[in-house]
Amino acid sequence: MATKEEGKTVFDVEAANVLSKELRDAFASGKTRSYEWRISQLKSIVKMCDEHEEDIADALRQDLSKPLLESIVYELQSDCKWNLGWDFNTTRSEFTNEETSNSTLTMVKNSCTLAIKELKHWMMPEKAKTSLTTFPSSAEIVSEPLGAVLIISAWNYPFLLSMDPLVGAIAAGNAMVLKPSELAPASSSLLAKLIPKYLDCSSIKVVEGAVSESCALLEQKWDKIFYTGNGRVGRIVMAAAAKYLTPVVLELGGKSPVVVDSDIDIQVATRRIIVGKWGCNNGQACISPDYIITTKDCAEKLVDSLKKELEAFYGKNPLESKDLSRIVNSDHYARLTNLLDEDKVSGNIVYGGERNEANLRIAPTILLGVPQNSLIMKEEIFGPLLPILTVSKIEDSFDIINSGTKPLAAYLFTNNKKLKKQFLMSVSAGGVVINDTALHLAVHSLPFGGVGESGMGAYHGKFSFDTFTHKKAVVYRSFVGDASVRYPPYTRGKLRLMRALITGNVWTILRALLGWS
Repeated sequence: MATKEEGKTVFDVEAANVLSKELRDAFASGKTRSYEWRISQLKSIVKMCDEHEEDIADALRQDLSKPLLESIVYELQSDCKWNLGWDFNTTRSEFTNEETSNSTLTMVKNSCTLAIKELKHWMMPEKAKTSLTTFPSSAEIVSEPLGAVLIISAWNYPFLLSMDPLVGAIAAGNAMVLKPSELAPASSSLLAKLIPKYLDCSSIKVVEGAVSESCALLEQKWDKIFYTGNGRVGRIVMAAAAKYLTPVVLELGGKSPVVVDSDIDIQVATRRIIVGKWGCNNGQACISPDYIITTKDCAEKLVDSLKKELEAFYGKNPLESKDLSRIVNSDHYARLTNLLDEDKVSGNIVYGGERNEANLRIAPTILLGVPQNSLIMKEEIFGPLLPILTVSKIEDSFDIINSGTKPLAAYLFTNNKKLKKQFLMSVSAGGVVINDTALHLAVHSLPFGGVGESGMGAYHGKFSFDTFTHKKAVVYRSFVGDASVRYPPYTRGKLRLMRALITGNVWTILRALLGWS
């Protein structure tokens, strides 16, 4: 049970056990399985987003100093302007609260809207073919909710990465507990306040806290664990899940490369790289471009274009820009400055590098020609630093990428069809985007997830429903057509016929029935 310690409620293993039992009892009651319950919860999430848009944006500002536009577009409002063709020269001051609230789509609400529209279809059993081996029979695949699931979300997109998996778990008919990240305390507190108000608190629970609370939850038996974060904690989650053979989804990260060919519109390419890097939480995003690889001939032109566009977007003093998020906390700030201050790296800064420790701000920083054995090239950067590596020919970039772990995303800018094909064949990544960055995240018909050390499992759209669902195989038969060939005593004739039935070949079966060898 939750105990009191110096006036504060403590969530321990015993409390986690009680919570787990409550969720299992709620699931066993059968109410979460119904179509009506699922739809009502999804509609309530939409209502929650509509009624508390300003509160959510304010929490994101407190946690990360996120620009209003980023909060609305990437976590709340996914306006159609976010697609190709949006003029990112538009300044923050041009987007008022009234304009953003009139946006037509949302990342979370769009997930809900899609699920509400498609849920009946998703829930319907899928017909499956049968063969002569089981004749007469019919078969289907039934989508069955897993049970009680645990969702542990991340701090960098604390609303989106909490609610998006929750939508999938609800659509699939599960009971669940959400553990928001303690590194985004304002967002965590708001979720803990809003979710019980709008959703069924007997089947959907929120647990706030840090490491001890997460460990208490991981001590319990769950029917699935969905974790978003880094690989170090991902290994801890997977080890805890192994105790009960619990399946896991791990949404991790990695060093997502950008390969830039020479035969491109360099201005468009650099704008799209910038918005995928610094326009997504100032580089604190799992699919953020981590480093660029280009040819030696193209590097100078690329750097010049990046400098020009960065100044156009964020001004001459980006530390004062309202359009850049701050670093989440002092620990991450120290980690990033350590990457920059390494002896073999500090002399390679060609743009930016300014810092303000008091405000936890680091300016967009470009580094050219950093050694591959430097710290900045060994770990995921997850911040506003962007190294550029050079190669003699662009195809050499494949070897550099493949020398590391498989990334969550990989990006290529080129007009060369052959190079596109080579890239797709040679580079293994969770997702690939050609001539843009990060856009695959917004395509609900695509699975979003990693491969290898960048994660396992996928979600978004129907893939979210599927990841929280067991696909149960069902075969229907009547009492007619009962063949004695299945039953003892076994004979050579029965063996011959059984072999023929297993092949499913009509001619072979006829030969066996007639006794022909």
